[in-house]
Amino acid sequence: MALHILPMPINAGKKFRHGQILNVVANEPVASQDELRRRLAQRKLRVTQATLSRDLQELKLVKTPEGYKQAAALAEESAPLPPLSHALREFLVDIRPAENLLVLKTPPGGAQALAAAVDSAKFPEVAGTIAGDDTVLIITAKRKTRESLQKKIEAQMTK
Repeated sequence: MALHILPMPINAGKKFRHGQILNVVANEPVASQDELRRRLAQRKLRVTQATLSRDLQELKLVKTPEGYKQAAALAEESAPLPPLSHALREFLVDIRPAENLLVLKTPPGGAQALAAAVDSAKFPEVAGTIAGDDTVLIITAKRKTRESLQKKIEAQMTK
């Protein structure tokens, strides 16, 4: 018995339609509702302008110069991360080197903000960071790069 795949009907489920809309806007710039409607039609998903307008509102998508984006993503993009020197002064309690690892201790709840500031500094020595509640683990390739990073971080504390 052969399995036949039929194109999606006009009234495809709302969750599926929302998923397709999010997929389109996440992967391609979409400048207008009409363009989005055409892209959905290419995926065999026909939507009226009124339905699409409601979907955009429900998904909290807003039009930007770069195309539609989720409002939450825009808030994250515009929320300034604290500069590293400020975050170090505010949260750093102790620095503990361990071979190619650098452990930064903070008061409870301070690790996430400090890790975000370290990440935003884009140190080439950093292979990755992991933040818990009061500890940031910075991973470097080798001991020598950890030493270089530690010096840079310590220099930031005096700024």
